[in-house]
Amino acid sequence: MILLRHGQTVFNLHFGKNKFDPGIPDPALTEVGREQAANAANLLALKPISRIITSPYTRAIETALIVADRLGLDVHVDACVRELAGFSCDIGSSPSDLARRWPNLDFSSLSPNWWAFPGDPKNSGLDEPESNLFARVCGFRKRLAAESDWNKTLVVCHWGTIRAMSGQLLKNGEFVKHDPRPTIKPPT
Repeated sequence: MILLRHGQTVFNLHFGKNKFDPGIPDPALTEVGREQAANAANLLALKPISRIITSPYTRAIETALIVADRLGLDVHVDACVRELAGFSCDIGSSPSDLARRWPNLDFSSLSPNWWAFPGDPKNSGLDEPESNLFARVCGFRKRLAAESDWNKTLVVCHWGTIRAMSGQLLKNGEFVKHDPRPTIKPPT
């Protein structure tokens, strides 16, 4: 599979300057982020991709749709590839809000607060333990590895998700090829 980190958001722009959370839930892409997604789409058009899976966050959906438009593919939403919940940007939008914005995508598998992790005491979706992220991505990898087209799948996701899955640290709009079949060890 190929793991693509979403393009730059307003949150990334502000957080990158001073490392303070600017308090922006579920941010959209900036113009730079849309350009990053378009550039990735042009490079990905050279790859044998037949399926696109995306996180339900706005930034990932917007990135996935830019790529999907270039490749002529549908987008499938999967909350298992969402970000490690730790900042305001990791508070998502409700499935009904997402469905109003993107009526052609299927959000029926999402719970009302899909970004909140199991055992979240405040149901805020913040301060998720890394062990939750690791367990989530291991389940996703195992499920995808069992499918015959895993090597033709693009997964649009996030910095933490990619790090937990592959051990790689990608910048916005970057992608990496990843084999989901080998067992991975938790990050240290």
